[in-house]
Amino acid sequence: MGKIVAIGGGDLSKLATEPIDRTIIELSGKSSPHALFIPTASSDSVEYWETFDRAYRVAYGCDTDVLYLLGATPDPSEVARKIERADIIYVGGGNTLKMMRRWRRLGVDALLREAYARGAVLCGVSAGAICWFESGHSDSMSFYHPEDWDYIAVTGMNLVKGLACPHYNGETAGVPRRKDFHDMVRRKGGVGIAIDNDCALAIIDDAYKVLPAAPDAGAYTLFVSERQVVERPIEADEEYLPLSNLYRR
Repeated sequence: MGKIVAIGGGDLSKLATEPIDRTIIELSGKSSPHALFIPTASSDSVEYWETFDRAYRVAYGCDTDVLYLLGATPDPSEVARKIERADIIYVGGGNTLKMMRRWRRLGVDALLREAYARGAVLCGVSAGAICWFESGHSDSMSFYHPEDWDYIAVTGMNLVKGLACPHYNGETAGVPRRKDFHDMVRRKGGVGIAIDNDCALAIIDDAYKVLPAAPDAGAYTLFVSERQVVERPIEADEEYLPLSNLYRR
């Protein structure tokens, strides 16, 4: 059973996404699952790992671990062992482009595909949401050229169809996501999947569910019709709905 939870944004240190996190734990099917945190996109931030640990171990009662992938080349057997052991794999936010390049170089993307196939819950925020889709709207270039950058589309793992945009109701360095994502969908076509901060989209096999953690947070599909970008709210329901609904025009 494939299980993916893509979180648009949220503050782990304040447990802002607790309803989403509780759903992630429930999807694991275990009362105290083994949760692996991968902070590649944040340059293997120790502080970020400690924040995750406080949330998932201290607050939620999981057995937690971290997988660092930068710097010296990690032991492939240790990387495989950690991923194979995990019931939940949570990918942190940051530089999506850097993360995907590193994963592919180390073969981590293949290991994550195997985890998906065996039913582990693959989840994450921002870069950790984009990575599961065909591609995603990313501010990765702001990490390299903070004074002069543009949003780019970064290729993901293609476990979920569509062009993903996290932080849809937010911005990076004063540049709003929503308007730029509209422009990107207009240029690229296909279907865009946009997720607000404090909201997630859970995709379980061929069904989906919107998981808001704040009253005004939601998710949207975008597509081009008669040269105009159409933005449509994704229906929030207590039950999982057919995934095909997301791609209707």
